[in-house]
Amino acid sequence: MRALLWLLALCSAAVGLAIAARHDAGYVLFVAAPYRIELSLNLFVVLVLAAFALGYLALRLLLNMIALPRRVREYRTRREEALAARRFEEALRRFFEGRYGHALKEAAAAFDAAAPRPLAALLAARAASAMHDDAREREWMSRAGAGGPEPRLALLMTELELDIEARRFDAAARVLERLAESGQKHVAAQRLALRVHAALGRWQDLLRTLRALEKHRAIAPEHASALRQRAHLETIRALRSDAGALAAYWSALPRAERDDARVVAALARALLGAGECAEAQRIIESRLDDVWEEELVPMYAECAGGDALARITRAERWLRDRPHDAALLLALGRLCEQHRLWGKAESYLEASLAVRSAPEAHLALARLLDSLDRREEADRHFRAAALAR
Repeated sequence: MRALLWLLALCSAAVGLAIAARHDAGYVLFVAAPYRIELSLNLFVVLVLAAFALGYLALRLLLNMIALPRRVREYRTRREEALAARRFEEALRRFFEGRYGHALKEAAAAFDAAAPRPLAALLAARAASAMHDDAREREWMSRAGAGGPEPRLALLMTELELDIEARRFDAAARVLERLAESGQKHVAAQRLALRVHAALGRWQDLLRTLRALEKHRAIAPEHASALRQRAHLETIRALRSDAGALAAYWSALPRAERDDARVVAALARALLGAGECAEAQRIIESRLDDVWEEELVPMYAECAGGDALARITRAERWLRDRPHDAALLLALGRLCEQHRLWGKAESYLEASLAVRSAPEAHLALARLLDSLDRREEADRHFRAAALAR
């Protein structure tokens, strides 16, 4: 439709010009003695327009001839870039297919064909790493590092992942330091840092990283809980001979992280082993008042010294709410034995056995009876303890 309108417009213009030219009697005179040239105005206009058109075409032809080498270079560059892009795409496809040898070959070709060279080098390094070819991995990482500052983050992340996969955790820790110096809080790097800290036993660094990830909701709660528990257990094990350090560590813990039963039990056990029974007793009592955990009950009876009668009173108060708790009855029996309340000790131990025939209760009762020179009854419980194991 538009072409038809243009055609009509041109035809109308041509008709108008023809009518105007027929009624035009003007002429153009050129005088250069002894010559004299006289042209009608219409012919002159046509000649001027024809000369302008020819001049324009000649100029365009000249400019195109001058620009021809540049255009050829641009065409070759575009063709090379397209080839490099195809090679890089092929290298990616081979890599994700698990054909790492082909991926390395295509990535090297893409690198030579002027693809994004740092990215091609990083892909080649990953393929070499998947093939466990350390020499070529280092070679391609070196080439990627020579690509300038632009791919620095990609280079560091790739180096970090490759070091972790190869279990080079000390080298991975140095990469993490370089990432931290760059000032970028990278969530993926923090996730990888968890593995590095765990492998190197840097539990406090792991906890700090874990809290940062939880703040940004960048880690599954179940995974975070398991890692936190492991970090606390390993830290407690490292401090198990230092009662003061254990107590300070527990005091410094956020309240939300004190609810793990295994952590509380490990801390109480470590404090008992370090001879800090009073602090262990306080932690166990506080925990059992809030949440009943049977694992802590036997430890409560292991606290030597201090006010045993107060512990018995506390345990009997718990017993009113749990009259058939075998572990609590066993602990009360041991506490009464420590306080030389032989009759109550025997009664609680027998009550524990009535609820559950456990080898620990048989053994505790056997030792109590043996100390009271009731050897025949003691031997019976010693045998029952041996058979129950």
